[in-house]
Amino acid sequence: MLDSAFLRAARGEPVPHTPVWFMRQAGRSLPEYRKLREGVAMLESCTRPELVAEITLQPVRRYGVDAAILFSDIVLPMKAVGVDLDIVPGVGPVVAHPVETLADVGAIPELTPEHVPYITESVRTLVGELGATP
Repeated sequence: MLDSAFLRAARGEPVPHTPVWFMRQAGRSLPEYRKLREGVAMLESCTRPELVAEITLQPVRRYGVDAAILFSDIVLPMKAVGVDLDIVPGVGPVVAHPVETLADVGAIPELTPEHVPYITESVRTLVGELGATP
């Protein structure tokens, strides 16, 4: 993995080709993603390690990109520390009690690895599955 074109380019070393990965490379554009996500809420798909791993691997398998992007969502840390939120289809993130004041911010616990064991498990699974792909 350390000799991958992606990591070599990131270190400023010569590479045999320009490494490729795509923003949002996993997602709605892939039929296998749409099938896997049928009936599964977005936040659930981000917290089930087997789904995170499979969705992360789909574009690597399909396109042979030079790097995998961990499937997740930007609101996951807030949900993990107890902020009552959901991702409503067709709407987006909805926060039950928006964080509006400094006191609200102070009431949010610091995010620790214990809040997100599913991320650790997902990464562990992916390291075993990805082989030479970072």
